[in-house]
Amino acid sequence: MRGRSLTGEHPAEFARAISALREARLRPEVRLTEVPAPQRIAPYAVALTADVVSSAAGDEELASGRFVLLHDPSAPSPWEGEWRAVTFARAELEPELASDPMLGAVGWSWLVDALDARQLGYVAEAGTVTRVVSESFAGLADREPTVEMEVRASWTPRGEIGGHLLAWSDLLCTIAGLPPLPEGVVALPGQRR
Repeated sequence: MRGRSLTGEHPAEFARAISALREARLRPEVRLTEVPAPQRIAPYAVALTADVVSSAAGDEELASGRFVLLHDPSAPSPWEGEWRAVTFARAELEPELASDPMLGAVGWSWLVDALDARQLGYVAEAGTVTRVVSESFAGLADREPTVEMEVRASWTPRGEIGGHLLAWSDLLCTIAGLPPLPEGVVALPGQRR
């Protein structure tokens, strides 16, 4: 993870959570960067952005997103705990998926499946799945329609914080169209030319 370094006074448990995020080993297609965290939502926060790229297609962006970890020792009632993961994931899909009535449910199941596949505990999950269809007209009429899926979700993580970042990156890879990797298998880089 590249980005600014952790400075200032933080509770030990927040510092451990940041270390767990930094130590998480993501697929090589996922490029993670630490960015400024939102202010005033919680006393402590860290934010990361990610791009999923295809090395086979010259680093073409396949998906992008943001993972924010909030920590509030007062444990706000809606969170049902001291921690909150707030996420966003977006990717362009095939135009024929625009009218699929199950697209939202499938997008949400990808998140839940990613968390469950890593055997992570979580509560108070909430979110939306949005499809954005863009059609061009007049001087732009020669452009093909595009469809984007956006998954916005939050949940209260239980247990190992780094695993929740891994599950979110699994969601990003899924909406990017990458095949899942079994536990312990490392993706090989694309062919060199």
